[in-house]
Amino acid sequence: MTNNTYKYLLSDLKHLKGVGLKTSNILKRKKINNLFDLLWRLPKSYTDRTKSTKIKDLKVGEIQTITLVPYKYNFPRIRNLPNRILCKDDTGHMDCVFFNSYEGYIKKILPLNKEVTISGKIGYFKNKYQITNPKYISENASLIKDKHNKYSLTDGISEKIYNKILSQILSNMPKLEEWHEEDILKKFDYTSWNNSIIELHKPENIGNYKSNFYKRLAYDEILASFLVHSEIRKKIKKIKKINKSFNFNCQNSLISKLDFKLTHDQKKSLNEINEDLKSNQKMFRLLQGDVGSGKTIVALAAANNVIKSGFQVAMMAPTEILAKQHYTLAKKIFNNNVKIDILSSKTEYKEKKKNLERLENNEIDLIFGTHAIFQKKVKFNRLGLIIIDEQHKFGVNQRKMLSDKGGDNCDVLLMSATPIPRTLTMTIYGDMDLSIIKEKPKSRKEVKTYSKLESKIDDVLKFIHKEINEGNQIFWVCPLIEESKKIDHSSAVNKYKFLSNKFPNQVALLHGKTNADEKEIILNKFLKQEFKILVSTTVIEVGIDFPNANVIIIENANKFGLSQLHQLRGRVGRGRKQSTCILMFKSSLTENAKKRLNILKNSTNGFKISEEDMKLRGFGDILGFKQSGIKLFKLADPIQNSDLFDLAEKQIKLFEKTNKDLGKYKILIKLYDRADIINDIV
Repeated sequence: MTNNTYKYLLSDLKHLKGVGLKTSNILKRKKINNLFDLLWRLPKSYTDRTKSTKIKDLKVGEIQTITLVPYKYNFPRIRNLPNRILCKDDTGHMDCVFFNSYEGYIKKILPLNKEVTISGKIGYFKNKYQITNPKYISENASLIKDKHNKYSLTDGISEKIYNKILSQILSNMPKLEEWHEEDILKKFDYTSWNNSIIELHKPENIGNYKSNFYKRLAYDEILASFLVHSEIRKKIKKIKKINKSFNFNCQNSLISKLDFKLTHDQKKSLNEINEDLKSNQKMFRLLQGDVGSGKTIVALAAANNVIKSGFQVAMMAPTEILAKQHYTLAKKIFNNNVKIDILSSKTEYKEKKKNLERLENNEIDLIFGTHAIFQKKVKFNRLGLIIIDEQHKFGVNQRKMLSDKGGDNCDVLLMSATPIPRTLTMTIYGDMDLSIIKEKPKSRKEVKTYSKLESKIDDVLKFIHKEINEGNQIFWVCPLIEESKKIDHSSAVNKYKFLSNKFPNQVALLHGKTNADEKEIILNKFLKQEFKILVSTTVIEVGIDFPNANVIIIENANKFGLSQLHQLRGRVGRGRKQSTCILMFKSSLTENAKKRLNILKNSTNGFKISEEDMKLRGFGDILGFKQSGIKLFKLADPIQNSDLFDLAEKQIKLFEKTNKDLGKYKILIKLYDRADIINDIV
């Protein structure tokens, strides 16, 4: 495979005939930066212009193709009046109408007394058929009589121009050398990459997800993604670090003092982390667990082992309030055996400066904070473990930078409270080792989940009165901040006003437009029980424990995805009291919405719920998956193509086992990923 092949597919759009600076900029606004990007903008449908219609059989409002003869020009001298060209066939007469077109241009494309083929939407004016500003006109009927793809276009680019651009790329596309072995090609009926791309853009193949050409291309991008992750894993495993040496007496003593017993999954995950810490290979591990499964205690137990080995630990949280919560928990379980501190934006300058000096002088064992703890001015004496409460949705490159930052002797542990199916985990976190906590502590009661018609709000208010009288707190979640005339969803602002009348001086409001400082104040006040009801949008979806909040009401619950509803429900049930989630909905629900609400009512297993959530989505809609924050694939679908994910995983394991030379796959990786992280292997 030559550099010319690679350069052509990733070349700038301006190299295409007919694509100037204006068109190029329009496409780039759609994140189409090169020829390769254009190939993945697939047609949504097509217009069939193959059938020719006589004038007498035309249908108003439809796109139709007619072969006719222009016989008279009507170019009015009054400004703003349209130019009309009178045309006929053997069954009748019609007009072609042009606004803002020059006479010379019209005479060129519609010469008198010569047969031309025209295609466009049929109109009717003053008892006569007409086509206004037709885009498809030619004396060569074969150029018009075809199926023309329809794409999701940006303003400023017509369907005709877009099809011309794609046709130019497809006809000039260089032949790529095959990178797959025969046993893989056989599974796709030996369909080549080039032919697959061409088939993908044929109108008759739109939505043909089960075809060999579609599966071939989907497999290519899955494999490319897995190859990148594999290379990152290899690079990390090559790093040799000092073994962290510790005995388990301190760990066992720490765990024995807890007022609960670790679950089997917690013990298993802690053992996996400890094995990594004690090895001479750098740890890069994800601790994934459902809401309330007890990830933090596992991370702190591992941190204790690292500290006993003579290293420092840094724990980063997405918000300051959550960092403080982790800090408070650590102070409680470690007593004075570990030197702990916190770096906060609210810390006084003198105290912050002092803490930075203590950190550099190894006088702090465990530091908590937000992303600020990894600023350049923050220097560690002997950093041995970075723990990230992973709400930052780090991409591959960011995770690699994080791994590099701590130095060779620093292990990395990410935590995620977003349960996702195995195929997605392999895709998003394939560069990391994985520990999963599915069990929840036996002391934690399951949240009772009910659905309630919006019209029954009086019943809900009675329930809220009872809960407040018993000293409990309530989350009330709305989809919107302000009321919308276009969307019939409840707004947080309106609900705040409504509830403030019902419960004076007991309600607060929080939403995405609330500034960070004010948000911290509101959440702290709620934590201290200074008010009873917090009305909010989904900004409370992740993060903090509010042990006294044991009720969450979610309005228009049918408008949320299952995984998001589960994350919201996880805001309650953190204490020892029985917690309740009420899903409110309008009377008219789609079948899918009913299924979603029933799944949530019948299960509290986040992994099962996320699987069901993805199954309910349409093909290709999977990666609207909000928690991932990115669209991972152009074609591959983690549910519909699960067999291809399994096949790619087997191939990667075989490559790693046999230490296969990836020379043939270099362009595949470059085309589909182009990650800076693997530049030295391509």
